[in-house]
Amino acid sequence: MSLRTLPLLFLNLGGEMLYILDHRLRAQNIPGDKARKVLNDIISTMFNRKFIEELFKPQELYSKKALRTVYDRLAHASIMRLNQASMDKDVLLVTFNHLDAIKGFIQDSPTILHQVDETFRQLTETYGSLSAGEFQLIRQMLLIFFQDLHIRVSIFLKDKVQNSNGRFVLPVSGPVPWGTEVPGLIRMFNHKGEEVRKAEFKHGGSYVAAPKEGSFELYGDRVLKLGTNMYSVNRPVETHMSGASKNAAARTQEYTAPNPLAKEELNLLARLMGGMEIKKPCGPESGFRLNLFTTDEEEEQAALSRPEELSYEVINIQATQDQQRNEELARIMGEFEITDPPSRSASKGDDLLAMMDEL
Repeated sequence: MSLRTLPLLFLNLGGEMLYILDHRLRAQNIPGDKARKVLNDIISTMFNRKFIEELFKPQELYSKKALRTVYDRLAHASIMRLNQASMDKDVLLVTFNHLDAIKGFIQDSPTILHQVDETFRQLTETYGSLSAGEFQLIRQMLLIFFQDLHIRVSIFLKDKVQNSNGRFVLPVSGPVPWGTEVPGLIRMFNHKGEEVRKAEFKHGGSYVAAPKEGSFELYGDRVLKLGTNMYSVNRPVETHMSGASKNAAARTQEYTAPNPLAKEELNLLARLMGGMEIKKPCGPESGFRLNLFTTDEEEEQAALSRPEELSYEVINIQATQDQQRNEELARIMGEFEITDPPSRSASKGDDLLAMMDEL
């Protein structure tokens, strides 16, 4: 198990969420100033320095339910509110593609740009020295995390990267990863590491060598297209959920027997995000509700087919910094034993508690 998977998962999924939000803000003709404020508020919260530092600490991967609640809280860090059903929808280079696109959303906000650049620096520092085996382990954990999700998205269906059953198409053509060879040759070695025999085979595809290595610099050509914004092309998008509700129990089996500390840890993480410097709308500026589906009918249908286990009522998130929240936080902190320095077996909730004590 790799303890370095969470930052990549959080940043990549967060980038995809921002692509969808940006697309729906434009599709629903939200005024430009409000749309910019929404993206600025969300990105500023997402790349908060203290939160990013905590995120990059070696830790186990969160459950789907925990991450979904974090993203819901993240989306509501602005004046925008989402309808409930709307939230139901080369690893390092893909992550850089997301960060590059995110910086495009906040070009007029130097402070937030600096936050994103600092996260980029931390990514290269954390993952730049990892071995190929460690990256393979991270990739396996990411695949396991997503293996039971088969949500059909029309933009993927139209581009033929997803089948009608919600499964993604594995291409058998195009460039292979940099540093690897086009398949079709098997080499055999002896115990001394010397090549003793070769054998060719037909792979049935149309592969080519990679044209060049993707750039790992702050600004550069990533070469890969994975992680770029598919919504940047102006076209209608419809999202449909696949699978009947009778399969929900099987898909969310992990939620039925959660870790006893999971709820408290998630509450602490939510309070951490709520404790950041998020300004509430004041004066004449009013909030608005954004629908991530094309029509209200789709939104209602998604809400009806949504598993009960994913209800927001499971976790109570209080985002305001008032006396009641501070008293509740103090009560929870009193229930944990915090050691200094924390041991290797300490819960990630302990780290969050120590961090929130400084906020």
